[in-house]
Amino acid sequence: MHALRTPDERFANLPGFAFAPHYAEVPDGAGGSLRMHYLDEGPASAPVVVLMHGEPSWCFLYRTMIPVLVDAGLRCIAPDLIGFGRSDKPTNREDFSYAGHVAWVTNLLIEQLQLTDATLFGQDWGGLIGLRVVAENPDHFARVVVGNTGLPTGDAKITEAFLNWQRFSQETPNFDVGVIVSIGVASPMAPAVVDAYNAPFPDDSYKAAARAFPLLVPTQPDDPASAANRKAWEVFASWDKPFLTAFSDSDPITAGGFRVFQDKIPGAASQAHVTIEAAGHFLQEDKGPELAATIVDFINSTS
Repeated sequence: MHALRTPDERFANLPGFAFAPHYAEVPDGAGGSLRMHYLDEGPASAPVVVLMHGEPSWCFLYRTMIPVLVDAGLRCIAPDLIGFGRSDKPTNREDFSYAGHVAWVTNLLIEQLQLTDATLFGQDWGGLIGLRVVAENPDHFARVVVGNTGLPTGDAKITEAFLNWQRFSQETPNFDVGVIVSIGVASPMAPAVVDAYNAPFPDDSYKAAARAFPLLVPTQPDDPASAANRKAWEVFASWDKPFLTAFSDSDPITAGGFRVFQDKIPGAASQAHVTIEAAGHFLQEDKGPELAATIVDFINSTS
């Protein structure tokens, strides 16, 4: 599998992002390996929060949340999905699949870091992938928080906003990641922050994953990932561990998506679900400290 590696100098002096990088080699599924980056902040013995980013962002998205979580006595693991951030970037779009991303994250979190009693927070693809990892390794997780995400099987109607995004992602000649993220927030982003979201992608040859991701979302019942996602829903249908929804109020792509989690997951019953106000699709960017405080309160109230 041919992959590119973003030069380290692209990540120098990013605003509010003075975190040390950590790396692991994960099997690429073709007889080789890929370098996967993750942040590891907070005491090694502290309760773990896994922070999963989505498309087309990277763990920079969590820079304002990690200090709040660490100050509360937690350890934060924030991976960069393969194809994003400091992680290696395969150049062939056919090298990416939903199952492949689940396998890469599982290898890092479960097989290498051997996390236990962890709390997952997943947004966008961070939820799609993270929820699969949880469902397939339930004994390693104590609770789940989701925001602006889903676990689609292709059996339900997809929002028009998502279908528009899917078309745009394939047709636009200029896939400007920083601009895309800036469109998905409720408050203007500083130019340096826009540049930071572009940092992992020196040119279009590094963007195969970003281009591929939108087409990997199951939108039809016979999608390659549909059966595995249905199996994950079977696990969550009897999940009685704490499960919290923390969606934003201004995301047309996932608006109302919290209902299926609240309705179908026993562990979501009687939880103090929250709506993050004045936040767009990337609620971590708009309201990071507030979202982090919500996670801290949830962990403290369910420990």
